[in-house]
Amino acid sequence: MINPVAGAYVPPAVEPVSGGTQTSSSSLDFRSLLSQSIGAVESATANANAATQGFLAGDNQELHSTILAAERAELQFDVFMQARNKVVSAYQEVMRMQV
Repeated sequence: MINPVAGAYVPPAVEPVSGGTQTSSSSLDFRSLLSQSIGAVESATANANAATQGFLAGDNQELHSTILAAERAELQFDVFMQARNKVVSAYQEVMRMQV
C-alpha cells in the first residue's frame, strides 16, 4: 500500500489506523494497532508453517509458494521488530530528558 502523504511503502502489518473520530485516549489506538500488528505477524508465521508442513507432507504445495510464504513471514517479523526498536529507542530518549 502506498501512503498518500509520504509516498512511501507501508507494509500491511503496520498500516496506519484511519478514522474520522479520535478517542479521548490515544493509548487505545496504539494498543489496537499493536495487537493488529502482532496478529498479522502471527498469522503470517502460521501460514508459513502450514505451507512448509504441506510441502513436506507431499500435499499439492509448490516449492516456490512455500518459500514465498516463509520469506513473507520473515519480512513481516523484521518490520515489526524494527518498529518495536524505534518505539523503545524513542521511549528511552524521552526518559533521558531533563525536566
